[in-house]
Amino acid sequence: MMTRPLRSKLFVPGARPELFDKALAGDADALSFDLEDSVPAEGKAQARSAVAKLLQGDAVRQTNKLIIVRCNPVDSAHFASDLSALSGAGLELLNLPKVETVEQVREVAGRLQEFEAARGAGASTSLLLNIETPKGLRHAAELAAAHPRVAGLQLGLGDLFEPYGIARRDLANVHAAMFAMRMAAAEAGVFALDGAFAAIDDSTRFEAEAQMARRLGYLGKSCIHPRQVGMANRIFGPDADELVDAMRIVEAARIAAEAGQAVFTVDGRMIDPPYLKRAQDIVAAARGAAQ
Repeated sequence: MMTRPLRSKLFVPGARPELFDKALAGDADALSFDLEDSVPAEGKAQARSAVAKLLQGDAVRQTNKLIIVRCNPVDSAHFASDLSALSGAGLELLNLPKVETVEQVREVAGRLQEFEAARGAGASTSLLLNIETPKGLRHAAELAAAHPRVAGLQLGLGDLFEPYGIARRDLANVHAAMFAMRMAAAEAGVFALDGAFAAIDDSTRFEAEAQMARRLGYLGKSCIHPRQVGMANRIFGPDADELVDAMRIVEAARIAAEAGQAVFTVDGRMIDPPYLKRAQDIVAAARGAAQ
């Protein structure tokens, strides 16, 4: 389980270094510096250099934000250079787009290990896999379990829906994809993160998707504009009533354990291990958000 808050993840174009400091000073829990879709081919090298320089600087070392970089696809001409520049630079999460095979995940993990070993660094970079193709969604559980470096899965509805004429306005379609990926993440024991919503001015639909993701156990939502960050932080933040209830369950579990009981009741509800685990996760997440 991710113990640090990940309510909001703000995309920051790697080709826009003038935005880096502002993003670091903002309210997003995580920042994803992008080397893929927001960077034209002729600007890849410059963006890569700017992001690598940022990772090695004091601003990143001093921040409590989760730092992520979305590289170019594994089968692209830019991937090898991305990996070389980013590995060993203290990057916490490498976001792999359009992942479809276990072999891709293991290849990246192996190459990361080689780069880190060559630079005398320990294994420090985990993987966040984008599930954004039909094949990727079908194999999501296998991808998530492909290597211990995989920390989470991120849903990408733009690539998953748009090429095939799937209407994103129909929340039944969104729910189907969210549920499938969430079950894959649960099977592998990794976290699930919701993808971006492109209509910056449509706060109603952003919130509807975010609320759905929260109810399905997603940790947070990707944001493409700072105005979306506050909404994500609010929606995925601890619910006061939920937290109070979870704390009562955890305390009741402590008392029951002292009495040698594995099952107990709270307000007439039977609490057994699955419900206790959920309560413990809620309390842990609230403590992480308060740090």
